[in-house]
Amino acid sequence: MKSWRVRPLCSLIVDILRKNGSMTDDKLLDYVRAFYPDVSIPELNRALMVLEMNGYVYVVSHTRGRKRVELRRDRLGGQY
Repeated sequence: MKSWRVRPLCSLIVDILRKNGSMTDDKLLDYVRAFYPDVSIPELNRALMVLEMNGYVYVVSHTRGRKRVELRRDRLGGQY
C-alpha cells in the first residue's frame, strides 16, 4: 500500500540541490532515499522531468547510464 508523502518529491529534490550543489542522479537518489526509502528510479526520473520542464533544473548526460542534475540559479532568483 502506497502512503502519502509529507513533503513533495520535487520540493525535496530542489532543497537537496540547493544545499549540496549539482550531482549525479545516483547520488541524488541516495539523498532522496534518506528521507523516503521507497522511492524508485522511475519515480525520481519522473520528478526530474517535471522540474526540468518547469525550468528548475538542468539534466544532462554525464557518463554511460548516468545523468548530472544541476539547479538553475536564474529560475530561483540566483539564491541557494
